[in-house]
Amino acid sequence: MRITTAALAIITAISGPLIAGETPSAPGAEVYFVNLEDGDTVKGPVKVVFGLSGMGVAPAGTEADNTGHHHLLINRAPFGDGPDDAEMLEYGVYADDNHVHFGKGQTETTVELAPGEHSLQLLLGDLNHAPHADPVMSEVITITVE
Repeated sequence: MRITTAALAIITAISGPLIAGETPSAPGAEVYFVNLEDGDTVKGPVKVVFGLSGMGVAPAGTEADNTGHHHLLINRAPFGDGPDDAEMLEYGVYADDNHVHFGKGQTETTVELAPGEHSLQLLLGDLNHAPHADPVMSEVITITVE
């Protein structure tokens, strides 16, 4: 099941701390892929450019209103559907092959992905790597790497 941004907002309003961080996000903030679209076929290594509107990018640990840093979620359930999402809200997004941190404020990367289909999603994290109270996340896209 894919959870949409609107559905996540409703669930967040109902469940509060179960799927919401403590840092507020700016109303209407959006994170998105600049150079990739759902269904794209690309050659590896894959360049991924992150877009953000309505908020600013700041390195992890920076305490500033309406800022955050990027996390790239690779080949995992959409944020809100993952079995570990409540834990990430409490302790922050951990780093592994499926959760890539850009805590220095980076806005692009190149990733090595095996040939085949891969799902990608962007999730903005606050100063402590936790998603914001109203999570700022992209739609999940699927790309095929040749």
